[in-house]
Amino acid sequence: MYPTTQPDPVRLEIFKNLYQFIAEQMGIVLQNTATSVNIKERLDFSCAIFDSSGLLVANAPHIPVHLGSMSESVRSLINDKGNTIKPGNVYLSNNPYNGGTHLPDVTAITPVFLGSEGDKGEEGAFEVGGERITNTQCPIPIFFVASRGHQADIGGITPGSMPPHSTKVEEEGILFDNFLLVEEGNFQETALRHHLLNHTYPARNPDQNLADFKAQIAANERGVQELRKMVWQYGLDIVQAYMKFVQANAEEAVRRAIAVLKDGSFVYKIDNGAQIQVQVTIHPESRSATIDFTGTSRQLDSNFNAPKAVTQAAVLYVFRTLVDDNIPLNAGCLNPLEIIIPEGCMLNPTYPAAVVAGNVETSQTIVDALYGALGVMAASQGTMNNFTFGNEKYQYYETICGGSGAGIHFDGTDGVHSHMTNSRLTDPEVLETRYPVLLESFSIRADSGGKGQYSGGNGVIRRIRFLEPMTANILSGHRVVATFGLNGGEAGKVGHNWIQRQDGSKETLDSTAMVEMNVGDVFVIETPGGGGFGHPQAQKVI
Repeated sequence: MYPTTQPDPVRLEIFKNLYQFIAEQMGIVLQNTATSVNIKERLDFSCAIFDSSGLLVANAPHIPVHLGSMSESVRSLINDKGNTIKPGNVYLSNNPYNGGTHLPDVTAITPVFLGSEGDKGEEGAFEVGGERITNTQCPIPIFFVASRGHQADIGGITPGSMPPHSTKVEEEGILFDNFLLVEEGNFQETALRHHLLNHTYPARNPDQNLADFKAQIAANERGVQELRKMVWQYGLDIVQAYMKFVQANAEEAVRRAIAVLKDGSFVYKIDNGAQIQVQVTIHPESRSATIDFTGTSRQLDSNFNAPKAVTQAAVLYVFRTLVDDNIPLNAGCLNPLEIIIPEGCMLNPTYPAAVVAGNVETSQTIVDALYGALGVMAASQGTMNNFTFGNEKYQYYETICGGSGAGIHFDGTDGVHSHMTNSRLTDPEVLETRYPVLLESFSIRADSGGKGQYSGGNGVIRRIRFLEPMTANILSGHRVVATFGLNGGEAGKVGHNWIQRQDGSKETLDSTAMVEMNVGDVFVIETPGGGGFGHPQAQKVI
């Protein structure tokens, strides 16, 4: 029997890694069983485990914007469904106003109960506080597991469900608000298909949606099985106690990181003229911080509004990266932080504001603004360069890498996904096999990173030729406003979007655009470079 009042340092490390291992196993199952390019090849998904209150315990190293916001979705389910949550149920959620990010990111949530007749042991009996109890004696979930995957299409006004010019959330796709996907072990296919198709802008490929949802169910089931194994081996009270210890350990690590920071503020404009303003105030006596977004632009008519959960995820990510220790991203990291986000601003919009770009674009701006306020890192490319194309038969989505920002004693990196995204690009062979396009070239955009004592990373140039007529969309940023340098470092170069038509003419596009592509047309995306850090003439410190 292990003590549950104070953590043993060795066992703390063991349990921390066990929790992360479970989330990683979930991710492996999801990748192996999914059918869409988006999840199987690009790895645009995240898996995590949560305590009985819905607070994040541990995650696999997947997509930061997913991981920092999923807890809000789980807690929304607990508040909404309460005591009606039963063993064998699985729920779907993507509501941006209930913990979601944007509609293509759909979360499958599975409650974990003690067990049932037929499980290993005596009628599913577990040891709790030295006593053997069964599932019927403990009818509430003891944990939750969740997986969030980006659907290649979830309806909306454009193929790929990333419309550049949506003005309300309904135009971005189909909303799931704690939808009962599996009821006591029975997959609700009829109800699901009805929900996907009975919409003003229905899903274009419901079979693919169903296949990926089933993969998420399988991933969650792996998490359920692994958590139950832990409980069998160590006892429920020990497993739950070390969940709290892991969260407390993360909290202490963040407090230590905060203790060496200084107050700062930053204002960062985006291409459409809106701005994000943040003031970071450090409280040394409590080793805590207040992050105040007062002064940020009001809710926008465009889709660059970021749901509150996304804003919190960006803050969580930044402060986690300031910690040198190997800790999981979890709810403990948030405890030292007071986050003030005025209601009705673009970082805490009200329904039915459009939000599809808030998750992928505005989240990146929040991160860079925070690093700017803290003075630790120049801006990275600050965009995910969201590129979608398709028709009724094909739907494809990718995010494109660029330059990362330089910082204290390090250069930026060329051609890398940074900050709130962590997905891959589809292999050229897979892209060209599954879709009627040709990847003409994919190269580093030389000299696009900002110069400095430490230079920003370079962006990339990506050219895709279309072999069939299709609608293409670009949802991007920093085509007007350059990525900033710090401490005398130069700004990175802005990106460019343009079309090379079959007849040789060139068509320049804005940051956000929808365009009809004909056979032989080439869509060209030049991504931004990262900002430099320190004066270019200063000597590097080796």
